[in-house]
Amino acid sequence: MASAAREHWRDEKIDGVVYDMFPAPEYRHGIINSNIHTIIKQGLKNSICLVTMENLDFRYHPDVNDDYVCPDIMVLCDRKQLKGGSYRGVPKFVAETLSHSTAKRDRTEKKDIYEAAGVEEFWIVSPQGSVEIYYLKDGRYVLEQNYMLQADKEEEAYNADLEICLRAFPGIKMTLGEIFEGLD
Repeated sequence: MASAAREHWRDEKIDGVVYDMFPAPEYRHGIINSNIHTIIKQGLKNSICLVTMENLDFRYHPDVNDDYVCPDIMVLCDRKQLKGGSYRGVPKFVAETLSHSTAKRDRTEKKDIYEAAGVEEFWIVSPQGSVEIYYLKDGRYVLEQNYMLQADKEEEAYNADLEICLRAFPGIKMTLGEIFEGLD
């Protein structure tokens, strides 16, 4: 692998199998993650909790093996579980923004990992304008909300001003329009 490409190289290890996350996702992926991260970070001011974006591994069963995933957005509140470049606790919130190379894994294996780990709230965000919100109920994820952005104010289904709150942090609110801002 060329050195320039290597700088952006990331991977995940699930059930002992290493998945290369190269090449990097398209620019819309980063814009969406940045929008969500910025809103959550502002909402967590003066909180013990921390929001991370694409740069911290989640070791989802560190007592069993060294498997890890790298969530796009993760909110963690037990800072004692931070070790080097990884988090070994249970995140309060995780969001995965779909890309062509990881969409299937995000919707299947990673969703199952977050569910089994006890992550209370999980979002799947698509650059095409959709947000699926899953909440943990009795140890299983239940799809509670599913939104598709309609930003045209002339359309009856216009919903860019629809506000979404994080369940564990009801003071953190964002609109569908804010999530997808800057994609035009």
